[in-house]
Amino acid sequence: MRRGEGGYHRGLARRRAVNGLDVIYALLVAGTAPWWTRKKRQGWQERLGHVEPLPAVKPRPRVLVHAVSVGEVSALRPLVPILLEKYDPVISVSTDTGIVRARELFGATCRVVRYPLDFSRSVARFLDAVRPDAAALVEMEVWPNFVAACAQRGIPAGVINGRLSAKSFRGYRKIRPFLRGTFERLALVGAQDEAYRERFIAMGVPGERCRVTGSMKWDAVDLGKVGRGGSERARAIGQAMGIDPGRLLIVAGSTAEGEERLLHEACPAGVQLLCAPRRPPRFDEAASALPGCVRRSSGQRREGADRFLLDTIGELSAVYELADVVVIGRTFTPLRGSDPTEPVGLGKPTVVGPSMENFESIAATLEAGRGIVRTSAAELALVLRRLVEDPQERAATARRGVECVRVQQGASRRTAELVGELLERRMERGS
Repeated sequence: MRRGEGGYHRGLARRRAVNGLDVIYALLVAGTAPWWTRKKRQGWQERLGHVEPLPAVKPRPRVLVHAVSVGEVSALRPLVPILLEKYDPVISVSTDTGIVRARELFGATCRVVRYPLDFSRSVARFLDAVRPDAAALVEMEVWPNFVAACAQRGIPAGVINGRLSAKSFRGYRKIRPFLRGTFERLALVGAQDEAYRERFIAMGVPGERCRVTGSMKWDAVDLGKVGRGGSERARAIGQAMGIDPGRLLIVAGSTAEGEERLLHEACPAGVQLLCAPRRPPRFDEAASALPGCVRRSSGQRREGADRFLLDTIGELSAVYELADVVVIGRTFTPLRGSDPTEPVGLGKPTVVGPSMENFESIAATLEAGRGIVRTSAAELALVLRRLVEDPQERAATARRGVECVRVQQGASRRTAELVGELLERRMERGS
């Protein structure tokens, strides 16, 4: 029997049993059923761990890289090619939109699977099928049963691109006695900045296992597109929707409830506005807030229109290329923000609202370099009018933003090195 094999089989027996956490999860599911049953979700069998088994014979070490949704998946764009040089990365995703995006980006080179709900049996089925040698959890996807199951099987699990916002930390700290064991089991943490690193340590990660690697979101930006104008794909979308390239266009990405109406009212007269809601279930609601808007999904084109709705998935990156000004959604509502690095890295003057808790480090860096414009809902109309009327300010803001991105890049290579260390820990355990 190999070293640790007896402990593995004992752990396997424990995994198969329903634990106390499963009971809590079941009660939460039952209590919130009126809410989640209203939402259309796919892949329920996969969410219960029923994924297609991967080959047991692995010519290269297999790394499970888990990203919860679209933003985290997109941040993996520069990392995955590096991992492919040495490893067999498997990308797991939780949300339907994230799965679509992951297959678009990585489906030709990697297996993309659905991440399971954190019930112990679902997790066990999933790990039996995927058979990873290490697990890299993007940002803050630290689920107790999953981390415990990895530890029992001798699979090093760590956090990459780690982020723990001040608000999340305050919530986690209240249940720290319950979560400390989960954080202590993490083999390594690569945090985006020192503040996040300190919060992971406060939650229980030993200090020697926690380091600052920077944010991979900076690396996901292709600075080679700056100054090139819109790509052929971007121009095709604009032409199909009837967007006039001779008039200014404001693009609002990842918008949330109430923001489409805010933007419609704040948009200067004569300027075109395109909104791209974050969540597909809101498409009809968003359309009603943009009177007379042309919907991308309709396939229709209307000359002279000045309101547009991008009610499709996977086209926002291209549409950003058409923008003269970009507004980041989920920042004017208490939803803690969206990632601004992509439009900033395209050389677009970018406006954000006050709510950026999920991207506080990135926002602070861009603000310090005057690479974004931060404002409130009350001042949004004034800010947009100023940018529309002053091309020099638009150009200067864009130039400073691009330089901020350039200086911050390099985290993906450091993260790949951390993944390599995770695999070394697996080999040290004799597995």
